[in-house]
Amino acid sequence: QVQLVESGGGLVQAGGSLRLSCVASGLTFSNYAMGWFRQAPGKGRDFVVAIRWDGASTYYADSVKGRFTISRDNAKNTVYLQMNSLKPEDTAVYACAADRGRTPLISRRPQAYDFWGQGTQVTVSS
Repeated sequence: QVQLVESGGGLVQAGGSLRLSCVASGLTFSNYAMGWFRQAPGKGRDFVVAIRWDGASTYYADSVKGRFTISRDNAKNTVYLQMNSLKPEDTAVYACAADRGRTPLISRRPQAYDFWGQGTQVTVSS
């Protein structure tokens, strides 16, 4: 049974930082690209960032470029999202997702991802 479990969310003031973690189990983690998506109240699911199965490439949404950093540790089955210079508009539930395949490309489409975590709430106050 595949599980993706996020942690690290919380309440932070604008300009602050948070580090999210997503631990995967039940799959061969190094065979999957990993992505982070977010969903604000009343809005759809938005792509944030993704990282290739080997960590060799990343793909950021323009809205977070230069502020967020994704990384992964395949030995620990974990992907991280370091979020700096947080803004109130970053407030959302953040979920990690796994996309099977050791391919050169990484996707921003939710439909490409095979497994999802439940998400962790990030709230940024102004």
